[in-house]
Amino acid sequence: MKTLSAFLLAAVALGGLHTQASAQERVWRCGNEYTNNATLAQQRGCKIMEGGNVTVVQGTRPVASAASSSGASAARSPAGSPRVESADQRARDGEARSVLESELRKAQDRQAQLLKDYNNGEPEKQGSESKNYQKYLDRVAEMKAEIDRNQSDIDGIQREIGRLPAAANR
Repeated sequence: MKTLSAFLLAAVALGGLHTQASAQERVWRCGNEYTNNATLAQQRGCKIMEGGNVTVVQGTRPVASAASSSGASAARSPAGSPRVESADQRARDGEARSVLESELRKAQDRQAQLLKDYNNGEPEKQGSESKNYQKYLDRVAEMKAEIDRNQSDIDGIQREIGRLPAAANR
């Protein structure tokens, strides 16, 4: 009787292992991802894969080149793009700098005018604003928002100028 119970116990254990093995064979597809986790698949609404085995190969990470690992910050052009002579590139950089500096001057002049009109949050009232105080408050809030936007523009232009190579022999 002991052998029979040991045999039955072994058969139940093997049956349990077979059930676990078949559960691991189920694979769900979630878009471009695959999983064998049933709860995760249900949460994401994945579809079960029928038939053959799925083999997933992880991609390799690109190896850092010597230039990027040494801290060089030179921007690389995409493969196949035409090579630009250094004199031409300097001319382009100089032109970009002059355009940005012109835009910066315009934005700074506009900021000065906006601040003058804003008058530290107390601009002069216009026409119907003396009777409708809310209209005045709305205009003051709009002026403040305009000043903030213009300052953000100035900051962005200054960042762009800072990214350009240093001006040579100006």
